[in-house]
Amino acid sequence: MDADLRKKEAFKITWLGFIANVSLALFKLVAGIVGRSGAMIADAVHSVSDLVTDVIVLIFVKIAAKPSDEEHRYGHGKFETFATVVIAIILFAVGVGMLVTGVRKVHACLVLDEEIGQPAMIALWAAVISILAKEALYRYTMIVGKRIDSQAVVANAWHHRSDVFSSIATLAGISGAIFLGAKFAVLDPLAAALVSVFIIKVSIDLCTGSVNELVEKSLPKKEEQEIIAIITSIPEFHQLHNLRTRKVGNRTAIEVHVRVDKNMTVESSHALTCVAEKKLRERFGEQTFISIHVEPIK
Repeated sequence: MDADLRKKEAFKITWLGFIANVSLALFKLVAGIVGRSGAMIADAVHSVSDLVTDVIVLIFVKIAAKPSDEEHRYGHGKFETFATVVIAIILFAVGVGMLVTGVRKVHACLVLDEEIGQPAMIALWAAVISILAKEALYRYTMIVGKRIDSQAVVANAWHHRSDVFSSIATLAGISGAIFLGAKFAVLDPLAAALVSVFIIKVSIDLCTGSVNELVEKSLPKKEEQEIIAIITSIPEFHQLHNLRTRKVGNRTAIEVHVRVDKNMTVESSHALTCVAEKKLRERFGEQTFISIHVEPIK
């Protein structure tokens, strides 16, 4: 996909998410305060974190779209990877904060026998609206993220989905606290604590993949086997070795050495590498970085 079009698509979906998150965060915060729901207030804080990640995506996707220059021969794709790490860290911090707050309230209610007020119906309706809005936003953002092959946009989609699960747990806790009576009011902070575990897991998964890319981890074995199969499908290439692969943002980098008949002309060997490059780009994308070093068979 054209870099400018990719950037426009990423900006469009992220701005949509930003506007939705501003509206939902304000609505849930008011509903949590008016409705006396700790779980809803925690959910509102989670939505505020979404605003931060939207801003991060807007900044770093713009940087990542810049073409290669003298200081960044492989482009600026890893800025997008770095943005994904930042999003994951924010998610982790939000999850831990929600867990600590929820556990403290559950402990205060069950161990210290402190009373927790029952939430009002406005908090319940806020949870329902949040679930519907954020699930729709997650699905749309994920579709766009995969279409433009943007890790940061996909990561942001998962942040929207984490808000869905947060609101589902919040809805369950608020419903129990409202309909089962005052002695079940503890379900409200318990819901906030349980959903935080999912948020923490999502943040770790996102961070792991991006850190692996930043430390130059090779492509999965399956993809490397595909590369080997594509190159060795050319009969004149022999003894493939020194295969090196990595991700550079949303682009793939492939370096490999192959041996050819020592009597083959430079022109012929060059033509064969062009064939191999074309096949590899058909599989891994037109912007794939490819370096094929040709050696004579001794």
